[in-house]
Amino acid sequence: MRKFSLDALARRHLEQAAGAASGRSAETVYGGHERTLRQTLIALTAGNALGDHPNPGDATVAVLRGRVELTTETDSWEGRTGDMLIVPEETHGLRALEDSVVLLSVAKT
Repeated sequence: MRKFSLDALARRHLEQAAGAASGRSAETVYGGHERTLRQTLIALTAGNALGDHPNPGDATVAVLRGRVELTTETDSWEGRTGDMLIVPEETHGLRALEDSVVLLSVAKT
């Protein structure tokens, strides 16, 4: 078994995102391409985004810190610290409305 602090990882990745030209930093904390479940911690500084991309499978975004907006071509949802967003089964994007950290969980189909 492996244990780690999501709070400590969030702090570290927000610091890295603040120093990166892209304004983001990420780390897969569980799983990966060889597993069905993949969980990735993503830090985005305010105003930065993950551009539109297809849905890779069943997915959720748990907001660990900050405030984000999940968007599709026709809709949008705002998530704040403590919220979980269900990723729609269509092309979508994620934008940080303030410095934010999310945990993306994907079960590939």
